[in-house]
Amino acid sequence: MNPLSTACQQYDAPAWSRRQMLQGAACGFGSLALSGMAADAAAKETSGGSRAHHAPRAKRVIFLFMHGGPSHVDTFDYKPELQARDGQVLPFAPAKNLDPSATSKAKLLGSPWKFSQHGNSGLWISELFPHVAKHADDLCVIRSMQSKGQSHGQAVCMLHTGTDNFVRPSMGAWVSYGLGEENKNLPAFISISPSASHGGPRNYGSAFLPAEFQGTTIGRSGKLAEGSSFRFLKSTADDSLQSSKLAFLQSMNRQHLERTHNPAVEGMIQSMELAFRMQSAAPSVIDTSDEPQHIRDLYGIDQKETEHYGRQCLLARRLAEAGVRYIQVSTPNVWDQHGNLKEGHTKNSLAVDKPIAGLLTDLKQRGLLEDTLIVWGGEFGRTPIVQGSNGRDHNPQGFSMWMAGGGVKGGFAFGETDEFGYYAVQNKVHMHDLHATMLHLLGIDHLKLTYRYAGRDFRLTDVYGNVVHELFA
Repeated sequence: MNPLSTACQQYDAPAWSRRQMLQGAACGFGSLALSGMAADAAAKETSGGSRAHHAPRAKRVIFLFMHGGPSHVDTFDYKPELQARDGQVLPFAPAKNLDPSATSKAKLLGSPWKFSQHGNSGLWISELFPHVAKHADDLCVIRSMQSKGQSHGQAVCMLHTGTDNFVRPSMGAWVSYGLGEENKNLPAFISISPSASHGGPRNYGSAFLPAEFQGTTIGRSGKLAEGSSFRFLKSTADDSLQSSKLAFLQSMNRQHLERTHNPAVEGMIQSMELAFRMQSAAPSVIDTSDEPQHIRDLYGIDQKETEHYGRQCLLARRLAEAGVRYIQVSTPNVWDQHGNLKEGHTKNSLAVDKPIAGLLTDLKQRGLLEDTLIVWGGEFGRTPIVQGSNGRDHNPQGFSMWMAGGGVKGGFAFGETDEFGYYAVQNKVHMHDLHATMLHLLGIDHLKLTYRYAGRDFRLTDVYGNVVHELFA
């Protein structure tokens, strides 16, 4: 027998798994590709991966969050009786937990703004929103909203996460978890200029859902400067060097994951891989400098009063076009007029009215409005009684929000508050109901979208929520 052959038989070939071979070969690029495919497969298995429970009416959501709570009786809920009895005492008991200086007197405060009917539908809209009013026949106004939480912190958390006091996944995280990403080079959930107050990251966080489903932010506290980008996205290395670095780092991450089986590590791995893909795909999406002047004018980007929110709304349209599923567009906490109602609401509406109307126009002319659900509103409304000499307190007992596009009826008002606008009295829509309805329009059954954590199944609507089918076109 050949001595060399005998010697070779004394050694066994290394038993490498396919995963180990991919990690070791070509600087780990094979493993990087594998992990990308595995992430797609995992999304389909664990989150439904774009498998809706029923045929969707909307493919995406743009949520226009008016932080602070705009007054419904001064915007979309016309109350002639409130105007007629301005200065008189509220003829029934006001809600509890309000400012005693307001409730002890409980004097009605008529709206400083005129209301008029708009569009073929004749929707009542105040003069605070002249540009949005031109889209009256696209609006589905819910005038009987109710929420839980008298304070901002509670109500904002309720609006974004479905609970007023627990750390729970945000609405966008649930949508991302349920549907996965449409564009693998962009996050499924992006929050534009989120506020740092009243929950901050909780309002776009994933809580106990895997970290990959939390919102990616751009801009901060209502500001979005020209040329803004995702934080920490830009690389200082060339593409080949960056690829090598990522492959090496990810190979160590994968080894660590195999040892620990920690879901948080998996989320970190996937977020880093997404960040690498975003470095080439995201800049062209978020760079609005290539937009023609007539589009910039449409959103009011070159006007001082509307430049910030106009830029946010334009970016929202570009993200919607690029396949982002859930987009939050926030104002700072500016709608909280406990005093100086007229001055504050005039300034705030001026900043958002034209950009929102521009967004509706732009989506419509591009054929995107029919499968894009626009949702407008704050965490609550304001009281019809005066606070101090010229303000209004918080009112989660009855307020207005509106939707447009995405399968809802246009030129339609649903529900009613009482004759003064204090309490929802007809066709009440709780925040849980709104969440259930939004999910339904996206093709998701809110009863089936669950995640097991701490020994029980959780869902966005907890044990509540009814789909409001009357809102559907």
